[in-house]
Amino acid sequence: METTTETSFFNRDLSWLKFNERILVEAERNTVPLLERIKFLSIFSSNLDEFYRVRMPVLLALEKLSNKEDNDIKIDDNLLNTANQLISDQQQRYGKILKSDIIPQLKENKINLIYGEPFPKEIKTSVSRYFLSQVMAFLQPVHINQDTNFFPANNELYFLVTLKKNNETEAIILNIPSSQLPRFYKVEAGEETFIVFLDDIIRFHLDRIFPEGEITGCYSFKITRDAEIDLKDEYPGSLSDQLEKQLLKRDSGLATRFLHQPGIPANVFELLKKLFNLKKANRIEGGQYHNLKDFMGFPVNSPKLSNKNWSKICNTDFIDGSLTEAIYKDDIIVHTPYQSYDSVLRFFNEAAIDEEVREIYVTLYRVASDSKIVNALISAAKNGKKVTVLVELKARFDEANNIKWAKKMKEVGVDIIYSVTALKVHAKVALVKRKTGDRMHYSGLFATGNFNESTAAFYTDHILMTANKEMLREVELLFIFLAKRVKPSSADLINFRHLLVAQFNLQTVFLELIDREIEHAKQGKPSGITIKMNNLEEKVLINKLYEASQAGVKIDMIVRSICRLVPGVKGMSENIKVTRIVDRYLEHGRVFIFHNLGKNDVYLGSADWMNRNIYRRIEVCFPIYNEQIKQEMIEIIEIQKQDNVQAVCIDEHMDNIPVKTGGVLVSSQHDIYEFLNNK
Repeated sequence: METTTETSFFNRDLSWLKFNERILVEAERNTVPLLERIKFLSIFSSNLDEFYRVRMPVLLALEKLSNKEDNDIKIDDNLLNTANQLISDQQQRYGKILKSDIIPQLKENKINLIYGEPFPKEIKTSVSRYFLSQVMAFLQPVHINQDTNFFPANNELYFLVTLKKNNETEAIILNIPSSQLPRFYKVEAGEETFIVFLDDIIRFHLDRIFPEGEITGCYSFKITRDAEIDLKDEYPGSLSDQLEKQLLKRDSGLATRFLHQPGIPANVFELLKKLFNLKKANRIEGGQYHNLKDFMGFPVNSPKLSNKNWSKICNTDFIDGSLTEAIYKDDIIVHTPYQSYDSVLRFFNEAAIDEEVREIYVTLYRVASDSKIVNALISAAKNGKKVTVLVELKARFDEANNIKWAKKMKEVGVDIIYSVTALKVHAKVALVKRKTGDRMHYSGLFATGNFNESTAAFYTDHILMTANKEMLREVELLFIFLAKRVKPSSADLINFRHLLVAQFNLQTVFLELIDREIEHAKQGKPSGITIKMNNLEEKVLINKLYEASQAGVKIDMIVRSICRLVPGVKGMSENIKVTRIVDRYLEHGRVFIFHNLGKNDVYLGSADWMNRNIYRRIEVCFPIYNEQIKQEMIEIIEIQKQDNVQAVCIDEHMDNIPVKTGGVLVSSQHDIYEFLNNK
C-alpha cells in the first residue's frame, strides 16, 4: 500500500483512466442502443480532454520533481509512461469501435457517417451551398512565420495547411469554427441520411479558400492547456474581478497535449513548437478528427436506436395546496432523474411568491445556463424577500456562468456571498424562513447534487425536503459563518449535532461511525458499512476502512470513478468489495449507511472522500431521520449492490471485472425506476 502523497496522485489518475475505460465498454456493447453508444464515445472523449486539462499537468509537474537531484520525494517514474500507454491503448480501442462497429451499423440503418472518405456525388451540391452561405463567414486563416502573433484557443480545432506559392512553401493555420457552427451537417437524400463533419466541408473547399497556391498538405490539430486557475488570498480586488481576469489567461496556460493528424512536416512542427510553447506538451499522433466529444450533438433522432423513454415520476403531484405545508407535515425525498425535478423548482417558485416567506438562503455551485431557480430567487428579491445566495465562483469550467448569474442577482438586491479564496463551498443546501402569525417556520432542501435543472436530467441524485428545525437551524448558522468569509479557526466554532460539515466535524464523525462498527465486530455483534460515492481518495478514511475490514466488518462500496482503496487484499481489505456502475444516467449521489446493530444510520450528502472535499471545501452530509425514507434509500442501494448487468467489480489492480451473472439479471437503474414508479 502506497503512503506518500506523491505516489497517491498516480493512483488517483490511473484509477480515473480505468473509469474512462469502463465508459468505452458501454460504447462496445451491442446490447446498448446504437445512438446511446455514440453518446458514450462522446463522454469518453470529453473525459479525456478534462484529464489533459486538469490531471496531466500534475503528472508533468511530478515528473519534473522526480528529475531533481535534491528531491527526497519518491515518485514512480513510470507513472507518466503508464498513463500515456493506457490512453494510447484506449484510443486504439475507441477507433476500432467507431470504424469497425458503429459506422457499419449506422449504414445498415441508412445513416451514412462520412468518415475519412470522399463526399458522395448526391450531397456535394448541398454541402457546397452550406459552405458558401454559412461556413465561410467564420474562417480566419493565419499565415505562420517567426513573427506571427497568434495563439490557438484551448481545445479548439484547426487545420495546418501547407501550400506552394511562387516556388515557396507557406504554412497557414485555418480555424475549424465548431464553437460557432454545428460540428455535423446533415443531408437527406431519398431514404438515405448523410452526416458530414464540418472539418471535411472546409477541407473539401480548400481550393476556394486558397485559390492562388498549390495545396500540398492539410493536417488537423488541437492544443490542450492546463485548466488550473491560480488565485491568491492577497490578490487585490474582489474575487469576481480576479476570476474574470484569470479566465482570460486560462487558454494561454501550459500546453499539456498537441494532438494532430500524422504527416506534419518536421520543420513546420518545430516552428509551431516554438510559437505556441509546446516544449512540455505530449505530442500525440491521432486520427483525422479530434474533439469527438461533439458526438453528443450527433444530428440523428431515432427512437428505435435510442434508449426507451422513461417518463418522469412527479412525487409531489398529489399535493394540491402548498408544498411547504406538506413539508411541515412530513419529509419528502426526490430521486432524480427517475423522479421529476419539477418538485424542486416548485419549492423555490412557491417561496418566491408566498407572502409569508421572509428569508431565503441557498448555495449555488454549478448553475444551469438558463436557471429557473435563479430566476425564482430574482423574483423573490423583487417581491421584497431577503434573499442570500452563496455563489461558488471557483466551480471549475462554470466560473463565467456563475459570475453572470451573481451579477444579475446582485442588481436586484440579492445578498451575494462569495466563498473565501482558499475554500470552495460545495454544499448543496437551501433554507426558507416563513412567518405565520408570531411564529417563524423553517423548511429547506438538502441535496447530493447541484441545484441545476439541466444536470438533474441525467445525474442520479437525492434531494431531501424537510422542516426539521434543528437541522435547518444548523444550516442558518452555517450561512452566518459563510457570510464572514473566513476559514474556520476551530472545528468547534459551530457545534453541529445533526449535520456533518467539512472543516468542522465531517471527517471526525465518519471515523467515529466506522469505529463503532469495528467495536461491534470485535464483540461478535452484527456490523456492516455500505458507501456510495463518486471518488475515494483520502488516506485517513481509507486506512480506517482497512482497519474495519481487518476487524471483520463487511464493507460494500459503490465508487463511480477514482478509487485509491485497493479491495480484496488478504490481511488488509479482504472484507471490502468495490463495484462501479455505468449506465444511461451518471451515478452521482453520495450515500453512507452504517449498520448500528440493525438500526441503520443513513447519511446523504455532497462530499466524496477526496482530499479536496475533506480539507479544502465546505461540504454538508445530512442524516435521514424519517424511517420510511430511510428504508427507501436502503432498498435503492440494495438494488445497486445486486446489479450484475451494468456493474463491474474493481480488483486489486483497479481493473474492471464483469460481475458474475448467475441467476436473475439485475440492471439497477432500470429496477430502481420500476421500484419508484410502483410506489
